[in-house]
Amino acid sequence: MNLLIFLCEIIPSSDGNLPVRAAYNFYGNSFLTNEESCSKQTNATWKKVRKRSIHFTNHFWPITNHSSVEHKTEKSNFNFNLQQLQIQNMSNLCTLSSSFIFNNIQPFKFCNSTKNHHRCRNLKLKMCSSSSSVPQKATVVGCGSVTVDFLATVSAYPKPDDKIRTTNLKVQGGGNAGNALTCLARLGLNTRLISKIADDSPGKGILDELRTDGVDTSFIVVSKEGTSPFTYIIVDNEMKTRTCIHTPGYPPMIPQDLSESSLLSALDGASIVYFDGRLYETALVVAHEAARKNIPILIDAERPREGLDDLLELADYVVCSAKFPKAWTEASTVPRALVSILLRLPNVKFVAVTLGKDGCILLERSVNASPATEEVDVDNLVESLELRKDKSASIPTCISSSVAKLKAEGVGTVIGKLYVGTAESIPPSELVDTTGAGDAFIGSVIYAICSKFSPETMLPFAANVAGAKCRDLGARSGLPYRADPRLASFIQ
Repeated sequence: MNLLIFLCEIIPSSDGNLPVRAAYNFYGNSFLTNEESCSKQTNATWKKVRKRSIHFTNHFWPITNHSSVEHKTEKSNFNFNLQQLQIQNMSNLCTLSSSFIFNNIQPFKFCNSTKNHHRCRNLKLKMCSSSSSVPQKATVVGCGSVTVDFLATVSAYPKPDDKIRTTNLKVQGGGNAGNALTCLARLGLNTRLISKIADDSPGKGILDELRTDGVDTSFIVVSKEGTSPFTYIIVDNEMKTRTCIHTPGYPPMIPQDLSESSLLSALDGASIVYFDGRLYETALVVAHEAARKNIPILIDAERPREGLDDLLELADYVVCSAKFPKAWTEASTVPRALVSILLRLPNVKFVAVTLGKDGCILLERSVNASPATEEVDVDNLVESLELRKDKSASIPTCISSSVAKLKAEGVGTVIGKLYVGTAESIPPSELVDTTGAGDAFIGSVIYAICSKFSPETMLPFAANVAGAKCRDLGARSGLPYRADPRLASFIQ
């Protein structure tokens, strides 16, 4: 959830009208300004009475979508629009049809330098539905890793036997599944996480952080003994890389840890289930039940793991790291490997591979191609799409082919459509840490699937979210909220 501070300046005029000059929405360290006036005050009048302006700050609004505020006094009415606002741990206070009445302007404090107070008789907040296509009740179930990350930023990666100092240090929640679900929760979806931790101090911190972001932790198994998983992460400022040293939790999760009733409850009403490839024995139990219930499945194929092949057999969508396609298929190129994945996994609708600063490639299966569909070499097609990239564009874009018979030499042919997505061009001074960028991308892809985005919209959206994450240290600090202005063109 988003912790939002709403600021507004109200200037009482001589006739009792209350012009609203400006409204600010505060997101992290950036402001959005929406200047409006509800009376016909001139700029000169505005400047003249500015010193008498009433300021109210630190208002926390339990609102989850576009809203309007109706402010009434004995002599005047005015209205102004709010951007999407959310508040930590208060999602239970609001629904799409919520209406709030506050008498005597509670809980707001009005004050100005002259100590005059303007009393409001009635403040009414009305909820209205967002224009975004995202289903507000979409529920994502994730099964996989959740950890504590110890992030140490260094000026340059140490050489063997070196002793160096950190330039920055942060302790934060991590783990692929935990990060992706945090991303989704901040974007406004309901999220449930299946994982395991220990009843220790790091475990308590893991739960607290997830709950603060609105992730349902009731399906996380807490062992009375053992240790929670954790990861040391070295962030190299010179090369802009990160190195992860992971210690799994103990005891490991086994299928018996998740009761049948808990499994059925976790999947109840789920829109999609996501697996990061870890906890494979439990993951397979969850995946088989999801498949039985016809719930779509997305697999994060980061690297070959024990049990991953069995999970992939049940997948509807696959998102791979850069090295996985060639490692798993033994194909000589990434485009050929993507064709091989669709041939080996006939149920998969699309497979995508993330390529860091080089963007991503997505291959979508087509089932209604005409007999006259052209056959093209998949490597040549990807090269032609790459040439169409606008290298001067800093914002993410997507270039697509037409449906074709994609031939991969030595592999086979699949009918589909290729998409090449670009990454955001982040200035070096703004690029802080790439830890969790792939998890942010995957979370955004899941959001896009639930929102029925086209691939042409999905890939730039996911690249935008991942780019925002890279501007802060750790996998979660930079994850944007649904109301973030950088996402306004995707989420209205």
